[in-house]
Amino acid sequence: VGPKKEVAECKEKFASSVDPTVSQTFMLDRVFNPEGKSLPPMRGFKYSSWSPLGCDANGRCLLAALTMDNRLTIHANLNRLQWVQLVDLTEIYGERLYEASYKLSKADTPRGELGDFSEFQRRHSMQTPVRMEWSGICTTQQVKHNNECRDVGSVLLAVLFENGNIAVWQFQLPFLGKESITSCNTIESGINSPSVLSWWEYEHNNRKMSGLIVGSAFGPVKILPVNLKAVKGYFTLRQPVVLWQEMDQLPVHSIKCIPLYHPYQKCSCSLVVAARGAYVFWCLLLISKAGLNVHNSHVTGLHSLPIVSMTADKQNGTVYTCSSDGKVRQLIPIFTDVALKFEHQLIKLSEVFGSVRTHGIAVSPCGAYLAVITTEGMTNGLHPVNKNYQVQFVTLKTFEEAAAQLLESSVQNLFRQVDLTDLVRWKILKDKHIPQFLQEALDKKIESCGSTYFWRFKLFLLRILYQSMQKAPSEVMWRPSHEDAKILISDSPGMGSTEDDQEEGTSKQAGKQSLCDAGKGMDIDDTADDSLPQSSDIGGREPMEEKLLEIQAQIEAVEMHLTREHMKRVLGEVYLHTWITENTSIPTRGVCDFLMSDDGYDDRTARVLIGHILKKMNKQTFPEHCSLCKEILPFTDRKQAVCSNGHIWLRCFLTYQSCQSLVYRRCLLHDSIARHPTPEDPEWIKRLLQGPCTFCDSPVF
Repeated sequence: VGPKKEVAECKEKFASSVDPTVSQTFMLDRVFNPEGKSLPPMRGFKYSSWSPLGCDANGRCLLAALTMDNRLTIHANLNRLQWVQLVDLTEIYGERLYEASYKLSKADTPRGELGDFSEFQRRHSMQTPVRMEWSGICTTQQVKHNNECRDVGSVLLAVLFENGNIAVWQFQLPFLGKESITSCNTIESGINSPSVLSWWEYEHNNRKMSGLIVGSAFGPVKILPVNLKAVKGYFTLRQPVVLWQEMDQLPVHSIKCIPLYHPYQKCSCSLVVAARGAYVFWCLLLISKAGLNVHNSHVTGLHSLPIVSMTADKQNGTVYTCSSDGKVRQLIPIFTDVALKFEHQLIKLSEVFGSVRTHGIAVSPCGAYLAVITTEGMTNGLHPVNKNYQVQFVTLKTFEEAAAQLLESSVQNLFRQVDLTDLVRWKILKDKHIPQFLQEALDKKIESCGSTYFWRFKLFLLRILYQSMQKAPSEVMWRPSHEDAKILISDSPGMGSTEDDQEEGTSKQAGKQSLCDAGKGMDIDDTADDSLPQSSDIGGREPMEEKLLEIQAQIEAVEMHLTREHMKRVLGEVYLHTWITENTSIPTRGVCDFLMSDDGYDDRTARVLIGHILKKMNKQTFPEHCSLCKEILPFTDRKQAVCSNGHIWLRCFLTYQSCQSLVYRRCLLHDSIARHPTPEDPEWIKRLLQGPCTFCDSPVF
């Protein structure tokens, strides 16, 4: 809010002021006085917001976090299990305001000095965040040096401040840090005591419209236009639209915007729902020839206490609300000729978890689970002494519904539907077989369209079936061993060894062996225990071993099919982006020979493509060489390359190059490994290296 020395002097002046309206306001406001002296420290988070999928360098989500001391930062999961702060937006916004003398526009009249308490309050309120929300990913056009235009993905982050202003940050994707900030514009909302914020995104006749919905602690709700330059196919409102204007002192707690299709009007519409006290305010927005139609009302009789949390399933429009007494309401919108109505039913968590207090709810991306934060409720009319917070999961879909949704999915990505696959996983692990209807439906899909998505789904089912047939591990594999490593000295010559030491050494070797198996391209779930079920009855054991061998053979066949399909894609990229007799770093000749080596594999597309590529190569082979001994690395295995001197290099599953470095990436489920892009790689190879895992759709770290 000003130079450090001047701020310190002003704080001392306000704290010791003889005017109690100044001194008490200053001492009790934790924004002005974060250290608080005798007050508890400001630790923890006020609010957090996840970006859409595909915003960070790994194609995953960014996390915007607002701390209790009003600092807004953005974090990313760059390496596995490691979160890194990329940027501090509070610091950057404060620097911008300081450079502009705390004026939002040049036309603003100059304000008072920092020593004036009202000016001190104004400077704090104009940069104290209340809420922040991410928009969907939009496309901007960037002009290159040769005047060519290329489409660049970008995302917006709207930050609502105490004084009602909204800062709209525009970030270029993938977001890497301060250098990825494209612009920051400030909008004046005109709302007093703002409490909540949400993006309004609406699609009409292939035109995307957007705006910001702002709610107040006094009751009003309105949509503000957001003007953006150079955003492809982007439109906004001409002027603000008031959805609710009554100052009825019912604070707006949460706002959700759900895109729906109107069956009577035969067009898309937008449903805005807001939690206001114990009621749900809804507003249906519909664009027609007459303009923007607005229908609004309240749903009453839901809860006897104020709503503490609200979430929505954006796929079917179902809204879930909860109050602190452990009651969750499910609201299903039903369209009428004019607008809509809600059917609601009560979900009593006490019947599932016992007496609980609820603090928040969230629905999973595909609507398979409802997550609920709970603490112990009252027992015999008494509150618990200690609060133990737990996250409980309630299934909202049956196995059959999840399987049908996965088969008919337009997303065609297992990683983006992980909540649905988790329901399917649980069913197969429990029943130890794949249901017949699912197997038949999946085989029909594979025969009719042959999309690799259905092959990956089949691979997922077979792996879970294989895992369900195995004996449960006696020890948890991920739990670290706290034994002293020095005990291994007893195995050295002359020290002797007891029977207990030998058993311990054997168990350590077995642990190392299982970890080695985990690195050989298997699913992380499949590496829990690779031992076959042991039984004293040999006759009963053989059918189980045969069944496991049969499933393993099916898994290998599906993996080989997916590998061949990806090899065809890689060869297609090679053909499109190379000249005659050009040496790329991709082992093109080895991949061609590997595809044609199996006599049982007869794919006309692959044969024609390989014929064209071999013509381009003009009898050149361009083999890979071992970096240790300079011997040729033959392409005999899709997973690794072994030279004549026995040096083994793992192969990248995205480009099939040998990873001859100490650092490489791995997919989230440990299926495969991939190399890092290098500066000398052409753009098309870098684009290949950005792809997900070809077996499980997971991102690569």
